[in-house]
Amino acid sequence: MRMKSSKEKSMSQATTPDLNAMTCAKIFIQRDYTDGTMVRFQTHFPQELEGKIERQVYEYTINQMNVYFQEAESVSCKSYCEGCMACLTAYFVYLCAETHYEKCLKKVAKFIAEQNENVFLPRALMLVNPAERGLRVIEIAILDQPIVPRN
Repeated sequence: MRMKSSKEKSMSQATTPDLNAMTCAKIFIQRDYTDGTMVRFQTHFPQELEGKIERQVYEYTINQMNVYFQEAESVSCKSYCEGCMACLTAYFVYLCAETHYEKCLKKVAKFIAEQNENVFLPRALMLVNPAERGLRVIEIAILDQPIVPRN
């Protein structure tokens, strides 16, 4: 298993929820399966975010993440050769080289860290990397809204 560099660790920490994020309200943006099983998230604007973030900023963020995931799942000559090389080396090539998919996931993590720093955290929101949730949902924590206990 490959060790994470300090840059990867800091990127991971920038999207990992802290204790404050664990005790606050959360919004979950579900996957969009209308075009098949490729990783794509719904772009509708949640009513819980009304007044907290502009609709255009939210839509830009989700659409850009969808573009990165579309790039990750695209089939190209490079990805085909990558697969052939993996087979020829009994997948040992993956011990010393990153896959195209891993590179795209790093782009997503970097984008989320930038969006959190510049857009979401100043508005008391935090975007959690969907890779940390098994690519099932995008979690948005509302940091200034505590969890309301149910009776």
